[in-house]
Amino acid sequence: MPSTDQPTVIVTGASSGVGLHATHALTRRGWHVVMACRDLAKAEAAARGLGIAAETVSLMEIDLGSLASVRRFALAFQTSGRSLDALVCNAAVYLPLLKEPARSPEGYEISVATNHLGHFLLMNLLLPELRRATGRASLGPPRLVTLGTVTANSEEFGGKVPIPAPADIGDLEGLAAGFLAPIAMINGKPFKAGKAYKDSKLCNMIISRELHRRFHAQTGIVFNTLYPGCVAETALFRNAPKLFQRIFPWFQKNITKGYVSQPLSGERVAQVVCDPEFQQSGVHWSWGNRQKPDAKPFAQALSAKARDDRRANRLWELSEDLVGLRGAS
Repeated sequence: MPSTDQPTVIVTGASSGVGLHATHALTRRGWHVVMACRDLAKAEAAARGLGIAAETVSLMEIDLGSLASVRRFALAFQTSGRSLDALVCNAAVYLPLLKEPARSPEGYEISVATNHLGHFLLMNLLLPELRRATGRASLGPPRLVTLGTVTANSEEFGGKVPIPAPADIGDLEGLAAGFLAPIAMINGKPFKAGKAYKDSKLCNMIISRELHRRFHAQTGIVFNTLYPGCVAETALFRNAPKLFQRIFPWFQKNITKGYVSQPLSGERVAQVVCDPEFQQSGVHWSWGNRQKPDAKPFAQALSAKARDDRRANRLWELSEDLVGLRGAS
């Protein structure tokens, strides 16, 4: 049986990039990390390559783009005997070159299916596990941490920098219509692959706020999002144009000054999971002077699109319908 004394965190998408380096940082802090990934062999090799001790991690298969896979993962974890002290929703797909939408097994556009709907279902299925961890006072409150992105929050730029095809989920017309072909965008408008990613990340930030509104007071669980800085060299961009992959890191390092390394991004995720100064719930954490390892965290304002409580409640209810939670006990 697993040790009941060692804190446990699930990190989705832990086989590369931010998730892998967050795993490394969390294990160094004494946490046991469940690496929740599609490719377990890849995850195992990646952990070994960073020198992460095998006994500090568990490998569990999940495909966030498949609701059936998410349910299998949740059931497997619930029967594993481990407590759950934190959940990090990090996994994401970004497919900007698609001309036509790819679909999940349930028929939903794959960026929204993976980044938003899969995580929404996982959060809901594991909330009871997090709630049971509230008695482990020595660790502080359990936490549910979600990765956001600057491109889905215009307030990160003071609302002054235009973003091509900005996140805009409208009044959720596409979700309300069932989100099946030919519909591929949350607002029901024509498909734009890069915008689908940004829309899904906006949903992540909206849902984190809605989790805080619905559950923080009664459970004590801390619900937060963060943007650690632009991690410009991760596998998230493997499907972007090759020229973009070469130029983008240089641009972020030298022009925007928003670049952060993968190890630094992982350290910042670990801070939001573990450190006492991040116990305030309902916050979107960001860092000034992002490239500096000693940069100070602060609570970043979210855009009006993310703060609309009416839209947040509607997004929650429509997401419940799409993942099969409505009316479930």
